[in-house]
Amino acid sequence: MAGSRDAHDDGRSATRIAGVVLAAGAGTRFGGPKALATHPDGTPWLATAIRALADAGCSPVLVVLGASADAAAALLAALPGSGRALVVRADDWADGMSASLRAALRAAAAADPPPVALAVVPVDVPDLDAATIRRVVDTAPVDRSTLRQAVFRGRPGHPALLGRDHWAPLAASVRGDEGARRYLAAHDAQLVEAGDLTTGEDLDRRP
Repeated sequence: MAGSRDAHDDGRSATRIAGVVLAAGAGTRFGGPKALATHPDGTPWLATAIRALADAGCSPVLVVLGASADAAAALLAALPGSGRALVVRADDWADGMSASLRAALRAAAAADPPPVALAVVPVDVPDLDAATIRRVVDTAPVDRSTLRQAVFRGRPGHPALLGRDHWAPLAASVRGDEGARRYLAAHDAQLVEAGDLTTGEDLDRRP
């Protein structure tokens, strides 16, 4: 499993890094919820994101749903390996990405025991792969204080790796359609170049 033992934990488990897929938005510019989007071959974007996180050693994978949550949950349930994913509902999803992120942080904090860190990706980065996530995770040991972010030829992207000590202050700081980017910059997150692996581009509009 990705990561190392967390010296702050009580010894019940080795370091556990959970994955998070943010997929609650309505996708206004995209023309519909991205949680329902598919690749040209019909593979759901949700499947790509979940597989990338799971193959990188993240467990469990929390999938945050909001707009069209019932349809997205049905799509998720039909995916091979869907047992690796746990649905988290962001009832306030209309407040923007911050609502999705807060829902994920609350769910992770409520786990027993909670994971040491979260690898967070949005659903709309369809070329994201496990190798990119592994590079961010494996660059250095992971503990509760870890704060790390992939960059693609210098451009900040995903995954973001959020150690447990950052969850509460991050949840308190985000507003509206804002993710973790400002927090990561303000707290000098470690940047991990991954532009040789993927583009890391998020898609706001249909290709």
